[in-house]
Amino acid sequence: MSFPKAIHESDLTELSQHYDAYVLISNSLSSLYYPSLAESLSAYKAIDARLGSQAILLANDSVAGKRLIVAGVGMLDRDYDDVRRVFDAAKHTASLMLEAGIRQPLLELNLVGLNEEQQHIFGNAIEAAFLGLCQGLWQPLEARQALGEDQVEPIKTVGILTRSDGVDVRRLNAIEAGKRVARDLCGTEPERMAPPGFADYCVETFAGSNVSVEVIDDHHQIENEYPLLHAVARASIEVVRHRPRIIRMEYQGEGEIEQTLMFAGKGITFDTGGADLKVNGHMAGMSRDKGGAAGVAGFMKTVSLLAPTNLKVVVEIGAVRNSIGAEAFIPDEIITSHAGIRVRVGNTDAEGRMLLADLLSHLREKAINEINPQLFSVATLTGHAAMAFGPYSALVENKVAKQQGVASALFEQGERCADPVEPSLSRREDFDFVKPRTKADDVLSSNNAPSVTTVRGHQFPMAFLSIASGLDQHQASSPHPLAYTHVDIAGSGVENLDWQHGKPTGAPVNVFVNTYL
Repeated sequence: MSFPKAIHESDLTELSQHYDAYVLISNSLSSLYYPSLAESLSAYKAIDARLGSQAILLANDSVAGKRLIVAGVGMLDRDYDDVRRVFDAAKHTASLMLEAGIRQPLLELNLVGLNEEQQHIFGNAIEAAFLGLCQGLWQPLEARQALGEDQVEPIKTVGILTRSDGVDVRRLNAIEAGKRVARDLCGTEPERMAPPGFADYCVETFAGSNVSVEVIDDHHQIENEYPLLHAVARASIEVVRHRPRIIRMEYQGEGEIEQTLMFAGKGITFDTGGADLKVNGHMAGMSRDKGGAAGVAGFMKTVSLLAPTNLKVVVEIGAVRNSIGAEAFIPDEIITSHAGIRVRVGNTDAEGRMLLADLLSHLREKAINEINPQLFSVATLTGHAAMAFGPYSALVENKVAKQQGVASALFEQGERCADPVEPSLSRREDFDFVKPRTKADDVLSSNNAPSVTTVRGHQFPMAFLSIASGLDQHQASSPHPLAYTHVDIAGSGVENLDWQHGKPTGAPVNVFVNTYL
């Protein structure tokens, strides 16, 4: 897998022959390495007010490649400014670079006038600049396959110029590799990345690595061991290329394990809505309903490359197509989950929580014997999360996770790494919402209205997941409490909330990397 690799540079001597453009990302139009630029840039700003607010390409004989891109980040001292100012400034240079024929950029980040608190806020600014540029440069897997990687992604290296030794380019490249896996898996169209294709991509990605991968493809085994997931997949079984896959991955670092992270990833490779069919154009973009599973696989890719010690990571991904047909599951069905919980189907377009419940139940059984386990479900689950929080990943944690500070740790790191999250609480109203209405069942999967018009539309699914997976039996007061956090990336998984055309973001790869690695 090819992508732009970061290279650390600390000395300008003879660098001009290796790079064909100099990229200055700054809040002051000044350079640490070319002090004379300040005067010339001030003069240029007098005739072009865009300088400092958007990326501008200038000819300059003194810099590497004799081409200068100036990307202003704007103001950084307001209460609401964060490191995404740097991420976005770098991202917006990508198209300019490609159109100008730039192939080997050298990047300088120069943020001046920051107080101590702001220095903390922007402590990961170099990482944000590199990842922002890579976000702008990424092109879909289909384009790379059809046109060739060298044609659509010609930039292979990015120089990071800094005098400090604090730039860990190995880490930068590992994060981008993980985000690229997440973008590819999320963004690829539904036939190339149907469940078998999704599984094949994962197997190929981790071949020969320190991550073990097991794929379950027998639908009878899936029916027995993942009954809720199989119900969602029922209408797809007759089409061989659409049949479901369970993808299990495991990483175990060297040394004595001190913590275990366990992830369930929603991989709906296409969501028709099932019997509750999506209408009025809402089906377009639903090939990206696998963004949660994509993010989990992307995080595992970065784990594999960084190979942290004393950490174990366990992943279960359900890759399923929610098809419509004679075999489709329907509202009012009662299906017993892997955990033995009788689930009444409220709406077949609430399919993601069905498969997640079975995945979480398998992880729950395993977690009992793990060291300091923390469980997560990651999914493009509800439009409500996008409406409530916009481009932020929503976190809904149980009491055990709250006691361990899971969401607060993710929040703090997300603010500093341009992958922000918004914590929510799981409350009694959420459990009341999904309680059974008769003795025929134990829990209701959902109501029959859109989540965006449902009170606590992104919070109550976590209550369902807790009950249907059996995790509610591991609350804080139980003999074996388990920390569980639900991560809804419906608002953060693609740029501009455009699920049909927006680029996948790779969320929440970076926030997990910065929190746990």
